[in-house]
Amino acid sequence: MEEQTLIEAQDLSRLYGRTAALSGLSLALRKGEILGLLGPNGAGKTTTMKILAGCLAPSGGSVKINGIDLAERPAAAKASLGYLPEQPPLYPELTVDEYLGYAAGLHGVPPAQRADAVARAKQACGLGDVARRLIHNLSKGYQQRVGLAQAIIHRPPVIILDEPTVGLDPIQIREIRALIKDLGQSHGIILSSHILPEIQAVCSRVMIINKGRVVYAESIERTAQHRMDSLVVGLRRGPDAGALRQIAGVERAEQLEAGLYRLTVAGGADPREALAEAAVRNGWGLVELRSQAKTLEEVFVELTSGEVTLHETLQEAA
Repeated sequence: MEEQTLIEAQDLSRLYGRTAALSGLSLALRKGEILGLLGPNGAGKTTTMKILAGCLAPSGGSVKINGIDLAERPAAAKASLGYLPEQPPLYPELTVDEYLGYAAGLHGVPPAQRADAVARAKQACGLGDVARRLIHNLSKGYQQRVGLAQAIIHRPPVIILDEPTVGLDPIQIREIRALIKDLGQSHGIILSSHILPEIQAVCSRVMIINKGRVVYAESIERTAQHRMDSLVVGLRRGPDAGALRQIAGVERAEQLEAGLYRLTVAGGADPREALAEAAVRNGWGLVELRSQAKTLEEVFVELTSGEVTLHETLQEAA
């Protein structure tokens, strides 16, 4: 069965005077998917998330939430999503229970079901011990948890999270990440974060925005494949480095020490199988073969500091 599309955004743009914060941005989010949204400051991430959440009108383009056009039926579309902005929308003078009960009402949870909804959200976000405390007296980490609880209290199919682990300690970060991954099995989640290991650990797909445009959109798995940068090869009876340069997909070869080589891989290529075959055919005695990959941080810097996108780089290599 085809996966259900929960968000479908087409050709979004947003102008502030003559400045284009977004230009021609399109994305889709499916059930069971966690999409990581990356980009430098000012790239358009927050603008994108505000438009998707219905908090900001686009200058052009369209958004559908769970099949409902956000511009034509905003109330019905917003009923299908939960949103945690970078600054959680909290009422510090209320207790956690009071605030979550109020949030449940705002989200349309029937009065008879609100107590159960509050209890589920508190359990999911680890708020049971602070339920009767004023939000003002909670640590920043617990306030972030309260913000996440209000976003999921009505069990929406779509959840939008803007920097959800800001201010949390390492244990809390692990717990929130585990919660997000659990929610991602039955929801569609968009997660914006500056913490690149968080995107790798939690998300199934990554999208990088730069200057209001999408410069990369791919699964985490394929992103890891694209990031292979070089190979380290150990050979008992190693040849001259020039012989290794003749293998398809090898751009450069240098000898590190006796029998140990570093091979620079051409963009998009994977010469490991050809290298193993050559080692067997020539009796080189292959004893080590491991890849060295660029980090997601290095790929991010490449894409956001230059004009060429990773898609274009891969197409050129092909």
